[in-house]
Amino acid sequence: MPEGPELHLASLYVNKMCAGVVFTGPVRKSDVSKSPDVSFTCEAYRIAATSRGKEVKLTLTPMKSDDAKAGQADQPMDVVFRFGMSGYFRFTTEDDLPKHAHLRFYSKETPCRVLSFVDARRFGSWQPKGKWQPDRGPCIMFEYESFREKVVSHLSDRAFDKPICEVLLNQKYFNGIGNYLRAEILFRLNIPPFVPARTVLEGLESDDLFGNEKAVKNETKDTKTSGRAKQMRLKAETGDLLRLCHTVPLEVVNLGGKGYDPQKQDYSDFEAWLQCYYVKGMKSIRDHNGRTMWFKGDPGPMAPKESPKAKKRAKKEDDHEDDHDYTDKKKVSRGRSDSTSKKKNVVKRETMTKTPKKENARPKEVGTKMKKTREVNTPQHGKRSTARKRKNSSVESAEGPQRRSGRVTRQNSK
Repeated sequence: MPEGPELHLASLYVNKMCAGVVFTGPVRKSDVSKSPDVSFTCEAYRIAATSRGKEVKLTLTPMKSDDAKAGQADQPMDVVFRFGMSGYFRFTTEDDLPKHAHLRFYSKETPCRVLSFVDARRFGSWQPKGKWQPDRGPCIMFEYESFREKVVSHLSDRAFDKPICEVLLNQKYFNGIGNYLRAEILFRLNIPPFVPARTVLEGLESDDLFGNEKAVKNETKDTKTSGRAKQMRLKAETGDLLRLCHTVPLEVVNLGGKGYDPQKQDYSDFEAWLQCYYVKGMKSIRDHNGRTMWFKGDPGPMAPKESPKAKKRAKKEDDHEDDHDYTDKKKVSRGRSDSTSKKKNVVKRETMTKTPKKENARPKEVGTKMKKTREVNTPQHGKRSTARKRKNSSVESAEGPQRRSGRVTRQNSK
């Protein structure tokens, strides 16, 4: 679930807890983690954190000393983290080390304290000597003007042919928006989630609305006119989806540690803040990427149609839903595995129905039935057999009296 606000709060947490703390020795990784080793060893270094959208960067800065040993790092190293579904940072004593601490930074003090990256599901990752991912757009919170400019200037992109709820998860344009934020933003604007994104975003200006306020003031000095202009500007802001992509995440940040508190894990304020996501009375449907979309009212014309089997399967998978990001890169569809399983089921059914025939292996009753069937199908002149009479009675019940009367006529003519 960690989205842009949570990652920013994580960076604030690291800076608060690590302020004035000196770290030492190598950076240690757990044995079960598949993320790369962080080849950084230093006698004394400090840690500072910054965030950008759905990424957090830890900067390890060596402290200058005259007795530096060989092999010690003498240049800063950036380690870029992506939290996946359940990642966060903890700062504890060595004795209270969390169970799923997969990357650890040890302090130079007694008793020793440890900054850990904790990730129970191991969907998160880190990259030593890393940089911000180039496929991610500007941060929705702290690079607002660049974010707005990029979206408005790329509305002709094929990515905006999709429903607005799916485009909001495209990190190429909305770096920091995740599942709960898209639900809250669309709910506040009363926008159906499955309407074309381009329809919603067309007509929005790339200029910052705060910057446009100066232009409004310069156009007129009349008090009444400026009042009307302010009302128009306020109306534009409340109906501006890009504006809410900036302000709604900042509301979560303003909740403080209550939205991201690895020490106490108190989410009561955050839950009270939610208006749509997982709120009683709201509807939910899985989008074309398999992510659950929460909304109110009509879903929109581009809503996917789910079969009962798909809904049942989606209900089972809700607890395992990954907070995967995506840009415009093609993703491997699940159709291949589904079709393979269908083929296996077809082959299995065919194997059950097409069993090899063995001579004299049929039961006695089956043989008698087959004999009667051949007797019925054989043309007879004269008196009909008992089997033929049974056949006529069954035909009467299944086909009605009209067909029966026709057969009786043929018999009389003979």
